[in-house]
Amino acid sequence: MSSEVRAPSPLESARRLARFTAVMYKPHYLLYAIVFVLALEGTAALVSQPETPWRPSWATVPRIVVVALVLLYLRMVDEQKDLDYDRVHHPDRPLVTGEVSAGELRAAMGVLGVGAVGASLVLAAVSGVAIAAVLAYGLFLWAVERWSTAVRTGIVLNLVVTYPIQILIAGYVLISAIGTGEVATRRQALAVVAVFAGAFLHFEFARKTARERRPGEHLYSNRLGVMGCVVAILGFAGLAVAVDLVLVRPWERSGASSVVAWIPAMLLLIPVYGEWRFLRSNEPEHPVLPAVAFVFALYLALIAQAVVCTT
Repeated sequence: MSSEVRAPSPLESARRLARFTAVMYKPHYLLYAIVFVLALEGTAALVSQPETPWRPSWATVPRIVVVALVLLYLRMVDEQKDLDYDRVHHPDRPLVTGEVSAGELRAAMGVLGVGAVGASLVLAAVSGVAIAAVLAYGLFLWAVERWSTAVRTGIVLNLVVTYPIQILIAGYVLISAIGTGEVATRRQALAVVAVFAGAFLHFEFARKTARERRPGEHLYSNRLGVMGCVVAILGFAGLAVAVDLVLVRPWERSGASSVVAWIPAMLLLIPVYGEWRFLRSNEPEHPVLPAVAFVFALYLALIAQAVVCTT
């Protein structure tokens, strides 16, 4: 006799997806969406139209909502494209254990995609197009990793192929903010993306570095070695701060504006401490907390810059 597997009801699927979200989409993802959008929008406003005071507007809220939805969408994409790897290295994840199905994740992705595009269209048609490009690139990455063993297993090549989605998300925020008037169309606004690229890549290398070589694991240290990763971690942090300083020019400011504008440079002490701690200790993995602290502290400093330096 064969037993027929009962498909979960819509309510049960919703509960399963809610549990997946609680496990795989921690509160820091939402916090990241908030500070990322505020910092990017504010910094782009500061350097593109410094004579106009910047404050979050009504349009900032849907931008944050859209980025938060897209991060969850991409989290669901990652769970499916990394399934074979997770079966070996992360066997407790919901998709591996069967707590949620691939079909349920795909249905949820459809809902999230429609919601993200719809919320973007409230701002402007071009915003809807920009976020649709982000969603489409996420699906493209899924297809590429299925078809290409080199992209799937080569961590540096994988970064080259996957990183552009971060630029697309930043591009969405800029395009949307230009469309609603918070940011002016100037090359300085585009240069701001380099600040966020440096911050993201600093964290990306820090979270995938280990002291010993671990064949089969997706670690940059397997390819670049420990010192290569340390140089990359410090270099990307330095890039983020250097570009911000060039754009904001704290040496040309005075008073509170100058003090706040120099804060990002002071924050470089965080990654320096992280690398000093890692190199002097016997910890098997690179500490992630200093990298997280640097990214969030930098974004908060950028928000403060945008508020203080445009008043």
